[in-house]
Amino acid sequence: MSDNWLNAIKWNAEGLIPVIAQDSGTGKVLMLAWMNREALAATVKEGKAIYWSRSRQKLWRKGETSGHEQIVKDVRLDCDNDTLLLTVEQKGGVACHTGRECCFYQKLAQGQWKPVEPVLKDPDEIYGKKQT
Repeated sequence: MSDNWLNAIKWNAEGLIPVIAQDSGTGKVLMLAWMNREALAATVKEGKAIYWSRSRQKLWRKGETSGHEQIVKDVRLDCDNDTLLLTVEQKGGVACHTGRECCFYQKLAQGQWKPVEPVLKDPDEIYGKKQT
């Protein structure tokens, strides 16, 4: 398969595009991350979500540490060609590093952000206790 399809994407100044991951079974929005050209090409080739970590400045294979991989079912590009939507099967039921199903677990209520989604798995169990 030619990679000409990558040329249709409007990458931002850093060569990135925002990516929304949505659960294929429930339709719930799980997270937002970023991809560069290499990450998107690898995602399509491998069938698993591979993002660009802006903090680490390297490819981030979702689930490489936690085991909570995202199996890609569908890849869509929006009407402006500047945002991607991945429909995924979320392995382990946890997409967020906080141990929650999704990253959008805080709700604005009375001028404050309140957690409204439960922690399903202790992050220390997922990633191991952090060394200080």
